[in-house]
Amino acid sequence: MNWNKLTSEAQIDQVIAASAEKPVLLFKHSTRCSISSMSLDRLLRNWKEEDSERITPYYLDLIAFRSLSNQVAERFGIPHESPQVLLIQKGKVTYHESHYGISYAEIMKQGS
Repeated sequence: MNWNKLTSEAQIDQVIAASAEKPVLLFKHSTRCSISSMSLDRLLRNWKEEDSERITPYYLDLIAFRSLSNQVAERFGIPHESPQVLLIQKGKVTYHESHYGISYAEIMKQGS
């Protein structure tokens, strides 16, 4: 999986702009959390190369960029959780889930 890394507030505008063309998946990951690592691993095991043609994946390291995660939460009106996925389409979050609720199949269903 070829992640785009979200590392600056300016990129939030880029994500919103990109979501006008195709859905953007934002995975908020805590590198210190075993549940987050498990959720990420499940997503990576299921993700196919061609999925990146349908959905643009972004990765946000919550330990390194916690304040950026707070900005994402404020910007989209979705309270922060970890791990968490946000599916953004046409500038709006159309699907979000956290912890054990993160499902590759549901992401693909919602992103089509």
